Amino acid sequence: MKKFKFSINGNPYESAVISVEDNVAEVEINGTIYKVEVDKELKTATKTPKLVRPKAVPDTDFQPSVAKTSSPEGPKGAGTIKSPLPGVIIEMFVKEGDSVTRGQKLLVLEAMKMENNIESDKAGKIISVKKGKGDSVMEGDLLIEIGD
Repeated sequence: MKKFKFSINGNPYESAVISVEDNVAEVEINGTIYKVEVDKELKTATKTPKLVRPKAVPDTDFQPSVAKTSSPEGPKGAGTIKSPLPGVIIEMFVKEGDSVTRGQKLLVLEAMKMENNIESDKAGKIISVKKGKGDSVMEGDLLIEIGD
């Protein structure tokens, strides 16, 4: 309730705005209640601040995804197996010098509490193993090199 003190032609008045609904205000002046109709619609002031946030833009791809090895149609030669996502290597099935076939399971990567089988997508011989059992890897880290 808002209270006001004012004078008209030297006469003091005390007033209070009791309520405002649409364009009708209930006003008390010197103890007498009046209903006052206003020409335009009154808007009550809100004390709740309006939260303004900038438009959210997802930032999911800060680094582009990369293929695990060279494409099967591409030129033959050394290929690399890269980590498809961050995690920990929990089991290795190959070592340097082993021959592998396309689709053979090379290692198991635990990521987000799930085990992911990493398989070879080309046939050849393991040239080098860059990471081992228990190693933490990030997305795109080089794990294994496969050659002819």
